Amino acid sequence: MDVSAALIFRHGKLLIARRHKDSHLGGLWEFPGGKREARETDEECLAREIREELGVEISVGELFEEITHHYPEKTVHLKFFLCRLVSGEPEPLGCAAFKWIGKNELADYPFPAADARLLKKLQAYTFP
Repeated sequence: MDVSAALIFRHGKLLIARRHKDSHLGGLWEFPGGKREARETDEECLAREIREELGVEISVGELFEEITHHYPEKTVHLKFFLCRLVSGEPEPLGCAAFKWIGKNELADYPFPAADARLLKKLQAYTFP
């Protein structure tokens, strides 16, 4: 499964979203995004997913990290892109909640196992 996820920064904070409790890995926090559909580029997928999940428009920038993770029930290939909020204010349309957090808060939220390497890289990254 190919998944694109957004690293959206604003004023030194990073946007995270909480998965619905009844979804795969329910209740965990994640970087918003979703599954790529046929005939979509990763960037098109991400713009669509963020529109559906948070009701905002973003510009998708460079690829920050790429991870393949094997869960017992599926394998996911994740691509995390640096993104910029273009218009709108986030709303929890397709997620249970969202938060803007600082780098020092990353360890305070439970994320899926697939995000471990990304979280470590983010700890060394200067949030714009």
